[in-house]
Amino acid sequence: MRPQMTHRERIIAAINHQETDRVPLDYWGVPEITEKLMAHYGVSDMTGLANAMDLDKIMGVGATLKPGRDNLRGVTTRQIPLPGGQGFYSEPVSHPLAAYETIDEIEANYIWPTNGMFDYSTIYDQCKKHHEDGFAVEGGYIADLYFYDVLRGTEQMLLDLAADEKLAEYILYKVNEFASAHTRRILEEADGLIDMTQVTDDLGSQHSLLISEKMIERYIGKYFDSNCAMAREFGVKVFHHDDGAIAPILPWIVGKGCDILNPLQWRLPGWDLNGMKEEYKGRLCYHGGIDNQYVLPFGSVDEVEEEVRTCVDALYSPDRTGYILAPCHNIQAITPMENIFAMYEYAKKYR
Repeated sequence: MRPQMTHRERIIAAINHQETDRVPLDYWGVPEITEKLMAHYGVSDMTGLANAMDLDKIMGVGATLKPGRDNLRGVTTRQIPLPGGQGFYSEPVSHPLAAYETIDEIEANYIWPTNGMFDYSTIYDQCKKHHEDGFAVEGGYIADLYFYDVLRGTEQMLLDLAADEKLAEYILYKVNEFASAHTRRILEEADGLIDMTQVTDDLGSQHSLLISEKMIERYIGKYFDSNCAMAREFGVKVFHHDDGAIAPILPWIVGKGCDILNPLQWRLPGWDLNGMKEEYKGRLCYHGGIDNQYVLPFGSVDEVEEEVRTCVDALYSPDRTGYILAPCHNIQAITPMENIFAMYEYAKKYR
C-alpha cells in the first residue's frame, strides 16, 4: 500500500506524472455553494473546508487593489439572479472600450492598469501559510482574449479580430503588457513558493472554437510563448483553463508548453478522453472532467458516480498518471449537496 500523501504532495505528484495514493481532488465553487459547505462543516475559510472534506484544494494567492482602485478596468457588472433565488451571477453589462473606433480614441480616454495600482506585500506570507498548511499554491492569471472580451464586448472583439487587425493587436499588446507584468511581480514576491500559474484563455464555445486556430496563433501565439517562458523562468508549472469544445487546438496548447489542462468539457464535440490521454501521455496533467452542465446540478447520485468512474478510468487507471479530479468549472448554486458529497467520496473509494 502506498503511504498517505499530503494534499500538496498529491497535487505535485499528479502534475509530475508520478503515482499518488489516491485520485487528487480539487474544488471550484461559486460563493453560494462554498458558504453552504462551510456552514455544513462548521468552518469559516477554504483551508478549513478543504481539511474537513479531505480535499487537495489548490490555493490561490494574489495582490490586492490599493484604496481608490475598486474598479480595475472600468467594467460595470450586474448581479443576475438565478432561478428560485438560489444565488446570483455577476455579468459585465458595460465595456469601457466598446465605444471607441481608433487607437487614438482609446489612448485619449482610457487609463490602462499598472502594477502601481496593487499591493504585492502579502504574497510571500500568503504562500508560506498555504505551504505550512500542506496545500499547493497557484498565483498569477493571464487570459488575454478574455480580458479583451470584457473590455470591448464579445461581438466587437470578434469584429476587431476579423476586420481591424491594427486595433486588435494594439489592445492585445496593452492587455498582455499589464497581465504579464502583474504575474511576474506575483512570482517575484512569492520567492519560489508558487507551484503553478495560469496562462489561459477562453477559446471555445459549446460547439466549436470561437475563432480559427490560425487566428489564435496570429493574435495570441507570441504572448502564449512568452508567458509560458516566464513560468519556466520561475520554475512554476503552466495551468491552462479553457472552456468549451477546444479539442482541435490541443496539439497547439501542448506544443506551447501547457502542463495542466482544465476543465475538460469532454461531453462537447471533438473530445476523446482515452485518445488524448494516450497521445499526450507523460506530457499533460488533466484537471477537472466532472460535468457541471447536467450531471452535477441535475443528475442523480448514480449518474455522478458513473461520471467519476468514466473520468478516473480514462485518466487515472493504473498505467495513467497525471489527473486531478474536479468539477468542470465552479460548482453552481443549484447543485444538490448530495451530488457534491457523492463526487468526492466516491472518487476517494474508487480504485
